[in-house]
Amino acid sequence: MKVVVVDDQTAVREGLVTIIELIPGIEVAGSGSDGSEAVELVVVHEPDVVLMDLRMPRMDGLTAIMHITRELPNVRILALSTYDGDADIRRALEAGARGYLLKDMLPTQLVSAVRAVHAGERVLPPLLAERLLAHSFEAVLTERELEVLALVARGLGNKEIARNIGRSSETVKAHLKSIVTKLSVANRTEAVTVALARGLIHLSA
Repeated sequence: MKVVVVDDQTAVREGLVTIIELIPGIEVAGSGSDGSEAVELVVVHEPDVVLMDLRMPRMDGLTAIMHITRELPNVRILALSTYDGDADIRRALEAGARGYLLKDMLPTQLVSAVRAVHAGERVLPPLLAERLLAHSFEAVLTERELEVLALVARGLGNKEIARNIGRSSETVKAHLKSIVTKLSVANRTEAVTVALARGLIHLSA
C-alpha cells in the first residue's frame, strides 16, 4: 500500500510519516505541506491512501480532496483535523473524503483507519458520528447567512455588515433572524458561539 501524507505543520507531518513507515506492507510515497503539493504528489505517485490535513495555506485540504476525487476517484482520502464540529466533518465527507480523524488520535487508531479506508470502508470515530447524526435533520444555513455570521463573529455591527455584503441593514436583520431560528438560539451572540463550536464558521476564516 502506498500512502501520501499532507499537513502544513512539520512536526505533525513527520510524526505521521514515522508512524506509517513502521507499519509492515505500507510505504510512504511522499509528503507535502499544502493542497497544491497534495495534488501533485497524487498525480506523480498514484497512492492508495492520502492523509489530508484540512486547513493549509495556498490550497486547503477540502479543495484538494475535491480535485483528487474528481480526477483520480480510486485514491482514498482520510481527512485529518483539529476541528471536531459536525459542519467540518460534513464538508470533508461531502468533498469526497472516506474518513475523518482528529489529530490527537492514538497511533493504533491511525493504523486501523488507514487499513480500513484502503479496504474500501468509511472511517468515522463513534463520537464524531454521533455529533454528525445529532445535526443531520437541522435546517442548513445559506452561504449568505454563513457570511453574515462570520462578520458578526468579527465584531461587526449591522451597518458594517450591510456595507460588507452590499445589502441594506434590514436585509442583514432578516438574515440574523433566520440564523437565530435555524440554530435554535436566543440571540446573535449565542449564534456565534454555537456556530464556532460546530465548525460552521472559524475565527481565522
